[in-house]
Amino acid sequence: MPDAILGLSAFYHDSAAAILVDGQIVAAAQEERFSRKKHDPSFPAQALAYVLAESGLKVADLSAVAFYDKPYLKFERLLETYHGFAPRGLRSFVMAMPVWIKEKLLMRKLLRDELAKAGPGKPPLLFPEHHLSHAASAFYPSPFKEAAILTIDGVGEWSTSTIGFGQGREISILRELHFPHSLGLLYSAFTYYCGFKVNSGEYKLMGLAPYGNPEAEQTQQWKNLILDELVDLREDGSILLNMDYFDFATGLTMCRDEVWQSLFGIPRRPRESKLDQRYMNLALAVQQATEEIVLRLADTAKKLTGADYLVMAGGVALNCVANGKLLRRGTFKDLWIQPAAGDAGGALGAALAAWHISKGQERQINSGLDHMQGSYLGPEFDAGDILRVARRYQAPYQVYQDFDQMCGEVAALLAQGQVVGWFQGRMEWGPRALGNRSILGDPRHPEMQKRLNLKIKYREGFRPFAPSVLFEETKNYFGLDRPSPYMLLVAPVQEPRRQPLPPGYENLELYERLYHLRSDIPAVTHVDYSARIQTVHKETNEKYWRLIQAFKEQTGCGVIVNTSFNVRGEPIVCTPEDAYQCFMRTEMDYLVMGDFLFDKKAQPPWREEKDWRQEYELD
Repeated sequence: MPDAILGLSAFYHDSAAAILVDGQIVAAAQEERFSRKKHDPSFPAQALAYVLAESGLKVADLSAVAFYDKPYLKFERLLETYHGFAPRGLRSFVMAMPVWIKEKLLMRKLLRDELAKAGPGKPPLLFPEHHLSHAASAFYPSPFKEAAILTIDGVGEWSTSTIGFGQGREISILRELHFPHSLGLLYSAFTYYCGFKVNSGEYKLMGLAPYGNPEAEQTQQWKNLILDELVDLREDGSILLNMDYFDFATGLTMCRDEVWQSLFGIPRRPRESKLDQRYMNLALAVQQATEEIVLRLADTAKKLTGADYLVMAGGVALNCVANGKLLRRGTFKDLWIQPAAGDAGGALGAALAAWHISKGQERQINSGLDHMQGSYLGPEFDAGDILRVARRYQAPYQVYQDFDQMCGEVAALLAQGQVVGWFQGRMEWGPRALGNRSILGDPRHPEMQKRLNLKIKYREGFRPFAPSVLFEETKNYFGLDRPSPYMLLVAPVQEPRRQPLPPGYENLELYERLYHLRSDIPAVTHVDYSARIQTVHKETNEKYWRLIQAFKEQTGCGVIVNTSFNVRGEPIVCTPEDAYQCFMRTEMDYLVMGDFLFDKKAQPPWREEKDWRQEYELD
């Protein structure tokens, strides 16, 4: 009987399930992809059912179930925090305690009850600490025999950041920063103040930052205010937050709005209201402060461990701008970031910690390769599943016997400026679409970013798109000399591909700057000439690689635009039905699922009670 370990994360946000069989990652998925509730925090019942089915196992076959944090320690932190800040926080305390007393303190029973719904069996339950789960998710699948480990997020039980060292099957936590002093929560507070949703809008804040003016006195003044008034930044990267400015410890909001308004001179931006230059400058100021903190933490990790390599996890590890600067700084020879760096990845990390630490199993190192299998760890669907959807909606289609012929024809459609939904193979693990649940376009098209944002994704027009580039072509387009398969590194567009900016560019309105032609691949070039890069490798995603190769053969361009296959407010599509419904609700032109090509012009009229375009219309 194989030795199988189930990992779970749940009850905060981005709940997920992952399964190891004899130490190998077999399957992993977030609950949101099945429930269709973005960032779904509930017990991952459907994700659990999927990973068990994918492994061919039942609950009774599991040797252990690992949950991604320690509930009792988290409860201790809540009680001590409320006591420390009393009498502030009474309302929050009254709201939080019933949930803890009725449910979360009984986590062992709650997990047993949920597992029983999936089938008989009582495997042992393990509870590694939250940041150990993050550290395990970063180190064990990495290609490094030993590495410094940096985990940074909002908060686990007590820890908000840790520095560790991984060697063989051992992980040592060397330093910890404790709540309420948290870089993740600092960044979330600015996410909130700039009018975005906490725990989902942080990447919007990162995308807004390049529109800030780095030369403006206001930007520098605000960065200094952050590091002088809000944060006491130490030489080793540790921070102390001035809690007179924050409300997240015991309140119902991230910060004290009236105090922030007095400090920065601008009010909290109402959600969906017009963005002006002040909020762009504020986003840049906190991004710069964040980068400085991350770089100092990395320097400390280097001093403590002497390691040549660094691995990272936790929500802040998804800040690909900071990651790119850390890589270019050269403190470490290389770094590797868990593609599901947030709480979902804790499910995988908990399982890996159980296998290597609790069971004492040695690691197997792939020569130069990680163990994530390209992060394609979700469900896969066959031609029969696609055909059933086509029949259900009476949707005409063309089916190809020759995949290369299909790639050639789809590449031609992209070159004509068409937008194509691309649905292939196993769904991605983590927040990024990596070519299996993607919407694709031509990066050379000057209107492509605008069209994708406003008519396909129904989201803010300033949001950037990522290039998928053939790994062999990377240096021809970007200042990056190594793989970036998980879209977690930002690098500059090469100088010869750039277009000069007009005089007074920094003083133009946001969208005047956005739609200025900045390079020969404008749809993936951000306003600061950077791009969030996905390198595509034939070894891990041959079908996607062949499509981009066909596009290159026709156009001479080895890059295409890749954005996740979803609309604003929805998770990435999982099933062929999800994909077809998203295709019909948007202005995508074509949909490819497996060997099937669907043409929007040939589809029957789409009738649905929801008016999606009106719902996602933006100011």
